[in-house]
Amino acid sequence: MDTKYFQTVKLLDQMVTSGTVPGVSYAIFDGSTTIKKVEGFSEITPQKIKLRDGMQYDLASLTKVIGTVPIIALLIQSGALRLDDPVKKFLPEIDNQEVKVRNLITHTAAIEGYIPHRNELGPHQLLENLLTMEHIGINLNKNILYTDIGFIYLGLIAERIWGQPIQVLSQRHIFKPLGMVRTTYTPHWQDCVPTEIQPKRGLIRGNVHDPKGYILQRHCGSAGLFSTLDDLTKYGRSLIENNLNDLFTDQTIRMMFEDQTLLDGVHNRGLGWKLLHAHTKDHHTVISHTGFTGTWIILDRNNDQGMIVLSNRVHPTAKNDEYLNYRGKIMATYMDEKDK
Repeated sequence: MDTKYFQTVKLLDQMVTSGTVPGVSYAIFDGSTTIKKVEGFSEITPQKIKLRDGMQYDLASLTKVIGTVPIIALLIQSGALRLDDPVKKFLPEIDNQEVKVRNLITHTAAIEGYIPHRNELGPHQLLENLLTMEHIGINLNKNILYTDIGFIYLGLIAERIWGQPIQVLSQRHIFKPLGMVRTTYTPHWQDCVPTEIQPKRGLIRGNVHDPKGYILQRHCGSAGLFSTLDDLTKYGRSLIENNLNDLFTDQTIRMMFEDQTLLDGVHNRGLGWKLLHAHTKDHHTVISHTGFTGTWIILDRNNDQGMIVLSNRVHPTAKNDEYLNYRGKIMATYMDEKDK
């Protein structure tokens, strides 16, 4: 197993030794075998603190697929929501009759617009502005444009159907049943890996880094989740090995692994997840997602394989393009090695 993923592990270690990220926690599992490593620092300024196993990371956009997608999938599976329901059915504030739930979850809604001083607004005003000042552009159903706003809308749809904020729903219906006891939207700061040092907020630790998530808190479906390497490994294995402990049917899980866009050709967006293709003869789909703070996950249901990588690449600053180069190389190398 160690030799199979030799180059992947080497690059992950180099990402730390080169100073590209302060530290990293990663797991690579292949059937019943797992490679796990925690190395480097959780914080390098104002003081150097060693990274320890079990620390909670700000997952950033992994929140979308770990927290929000399963809630939307439950609603679809129960019949309370359909992919081709108009968004306006649940969010009447949206000034568009054509945009569907499917567009939000595949990033084909062409959401655009500008909210002045967005990061200085209170939660109620920001929600109102997101619903009324953003609009659906002319490229609806024409291409993929990744946005957080679509997943904020999805969280609000779930809240209006179920009567509870999206973050409460995912905690209650997903993390608690799975025994993900270290996965939460409200961590204790001492258990968390810090992210960026900002002029207004100082060292961010235990609070969500994403500005919209910071304002919206429980009502944000796009960011805000904190978790550990072990909890995410449990989640990843459960998703591909037993349909999240039989929470979902095979049909619902397949929706995550199959293109859900209505665009011509292959566009590699499943139910919230980005689709990759295995380097095997059948080129079966593999699901993946990344997070701005330095997190990513790749899961192969066909071969019972997965990779979870957690880093705080935005510490002490988010200006870190070298990390993006490493991430691209590591993901490509992993995809090559896992199928050998």
